[in-house]
Amino acid sequence: MKRIFILLAVMLMAAGLFAEEAVLIDFTKLGADIIPAPQQEEGQKQEMTQHKATVMDFGVVAGATFTPEQKRVMKTSLAIRNWTVRLNSSARSISREVLSYADEATSKQFGTVMGIRVNFPTEPWNSNAFIRPPFDIPAYDFSGVSDEGEVTPPANNIDLTGLSRFEGTANEETGKPEYAYGVVKNVGTIKSVSIRVFGLQFPHSLSVILIDSDGNEKIYMVDYLNFDGWAELVWNNPAYVQEVRNRELRLTPLYPTASPFVKFGGFLIKRDADKIGGDFVAYFRDVRIIYDKAVLGDEPDINSENLWHIISDRERARTKWEVSRFGQDQILQYLSRQKKATESFTPSPNVDR
Repeated sequence: MKRIFILLAVMLMAAGLFAEEAVLIDFTKLGADIIPAPQQEEGQKQEMTQHKATVMDFGVVAGATFTPEQKRVMKTSLAIRNWTVRLNSSARSISREVLSYADEATSKQFGTVMGIRVNFPTEPWNSNAFIRPPFDIPAYDFSGVSDEGEVTPPANNIDLTGLSRFEGTANEETGKPEYAYGVVKNVGTIKSVSIRVFGLQFPHSLSVILIDSDGNEKIYMVDYLNFDGWAELVWNNPAYVQEVRNRELRLTPLYPTASPFVKFGGFLIKRDADKIGGDFVAYFRDVRIIYDKAVLGDEPDINSENLWHIISDRERARTKWEVSRFGQDQILQYLSRQKKATESFTPSPNVDR
């Protein structure tokens, strides 16, 4: 009888009854709330530049040529204005790059959401626009952030089974993550992806970019944006097998195999050659996923990680590599901003125009 109940539990899990729904990223929670913009005029409303919960300090990988004051301002975050809008090479020009960017928008229904503007070519050729986060969102980051934006490193004995910083915080009642910032853990097969987006009747297509725990980037075409107002666009996995008898079932080692995860990699807007070009505008509220759990979260009789430290050692190395890679890109951007000319010609006397 006991074997029958165990077999039934396995069949129910494989049939998708243990599927979870989670928010992958919520743009209403990414409004800038710390670090004022420099050189603001007196009496002007103070404009914040960074989002506290997702601040990343890339000054830690800067070279010795930078002063401590320069390293202190080497910070970025998932604040909406930091996201990049990048056209494909054949559609790119300096003027179009300047007119393609992300900004905070105020929705009467949802509050702060992400607004994006893309300046597509008007010529008849296919064009793509990638909306990307300012850095590759780390899956295992247990750092803390102070109210001043200072990033504090995690303790050596951190519990990797807890929520990392970009998974958000746990709801006190349900224990599930909320305020998602781009990472969902323990993801097996993805069944569906949902995007809440405000369309303005453009005939362009919308795709979502997801990154798995092996670093593979996958692009899923969700739907077209030829509607007006808020809509929930859904991609359903055509390879998702609902019937357990048709699934290929296999056993995989539970330890030290790390819990698989999915990260948000951005959006892709495609404009076909025969469609209208020029300025394109849309607004995004959030991205959600429905997925099968990779591993049921039962507490094991023996805590293998406390004994062997295999996962913690591996994830510390991965986190160090992620921060180093993102930091070098941010340092190059920082140097470019410092070199940028800000002066203008002083009007000459006795000249009419």
